[in-house]
Amino acid sequence: MTELFESRLADVIRRPLITEKATKALELNQYTFEVDHRAAKPDIKAAVEKMFDVRVVGVSTMNPPRKTRRVGRFSGKRAQVKKAVVRLAEGNSIQLFPES
Repeated sequence: MTELFESRLADVIRRPLITEKATKALELNQYTFEVDHRAAKPDIKAAVEKMFDVRVVGVSTMNPPRKTRRVGRFSGKRAQVKKAVVRLAEGNSIQLFPES
């Protein structure tokens, strides 16, 4: 685990990603999260296991390139986004949509 997130594992995971592809992956017990771009796979695994009390089997990450945006004559870049697909052990699940 990197020393950047050693004390604050809750800062690793930003939010769950709800897309069509991520929703299909839920059937395979895979959950997609937007994570801090500096987080390593052991950080992500430890954060998910601690926050949701589940056992993680595998973590796949992807770091797509930043998108350029324009507002009038000003050009800039969007925030850095890193996606992590977390595969849980058989019998574990995360409640993404709580019933109200």
